[in-house]
Order: sequence, then C-alpha cells, then structure tokens
Amino acid sequence: MAAYVPPGWPTGVHPPGSEGFERTAVAWLLDMVPPDYRLHGVLQRHPIALATLARRHLAACIEGARQGYRTARTELGGVLPASGVDAVLAAYRSEGHRLVTAARATDLVERALRGRDFTPQLHETPGPLGQGQHELRDRMEQQEQQAGPEQQGRQARPEQPAPGKQKGRQPTPAKQQPVKQQQSLRQQPVKQQQKQATAAPSKQRRKQAVS
Repeated sequence: MAAYVPPGWPTGVHPPGSEGFERTAVAWLLDMVPPDYRLHGVLQRHPIALATLARRHLAACIEGARQGYRTARTELGGVLPASGVDAVLAAYRSEGHRLVTAARATDLVERALRGRDFTPQLHETPGPLGQGQHELRDRMEQQEQQAGPEQQGRQARPEQPAPGKQKGRQPTPAKQQPVKQQQSLRQQPVKQQQKQATAAPSKQRRKQAVS
C-alpha cells in the first residue's frame, strides 16, 4: 500500500518514512532558501534545522511581499506609469501565491521530519480521484452561485394563467346593461310617435261622427 501524503505535499519529496525521504526533503528545502545556505553543512546533516530555517525564511518573505503590495502605489506611483504599477502588483500577487504554497509545504515536511504521521481526513479522498471530486464540487457550487435570481425565481414560482383564461371566471354583464338601456331609450320615442299617429285619425273620426 502506498504511503499517504497530505494535500499540499511538495512534488519530488518522497512520502514520510519511505526510503529516500530525508534525502529528497533536504534537496527540496535547500531550493526554498538562498543559495548561500548550501555552504553550511550543519543544515544538511540535520534536516529538521534546515526545515525550521526554511519555514522562518518563507514567513519573512511572505510578510515582505504583503507589505510591498500594500505600499506599491504610494512608493512607485510617482516614478512609474499606471500600467507599470499594475504590473508590479500582479508580480506581488503571483509571487505571494507561490510563497504561501511553499510555506505550507515546508510546514508539512517539517512535521514529517519531527515524526508526525499523516492520515486521511473524512472530508478528503487520497489520490488524484479525490482531488478531481473536490474540483468538480467547487465548479458546481460556482455555477449555482452565478445563477441569477431571476432564473431561480422562475424555477420556484409556478406559472400563472393569463387573466382571460382563468377557470371559473365569467364576463360580467355590467358593461352590457348600459347598452340595452340606451337601446330601449332610443326606441321609446319611436313607439310614442307611432301611437300618436294611430291615435290622431281615430279622434278625427269621432269628431265627424258627433257633428
């Protein structure tokens, strides 16, 4: 069974307890410090001392990079164009990420040199498959966060029928009643004229009969 190494373990360093672990750890740690440290044999004879020195060196580099990033615009704004200052900030961000990654790996190597045993955690799966599962989960969470509230609202709200197509709704006759009333009012004078026209000859006939 292959030895377990935690996430962030440096590439090229053998797993803890395996053959060649200390040799590969020393070679990697020497690359994390200035070249002049190779002149001190004590650091190669005692890898734990080299790991401690490398950890402190990287911590100082990270703090210096952070301080430089915070003051870059103030210190360089008067002597560099805006594009030059932006490029310097980008360099600080890139190197800062590299330094933080190296510092985490150095801490793991130092703990392994001190006899620390690493075991898989419940939330992680060892090997490339587990890393791929974490990356897939992160992409899915990002896609869900990027979904707009409008799209989420469409999925949550049921579709409403159109006002004219709602069940049980009948057109109200209130608007038809005034039309009938207007028609009846228009027809009333015509009927009265017809009655008056028919009543006039009958009155004349009665008068002639009396005379």
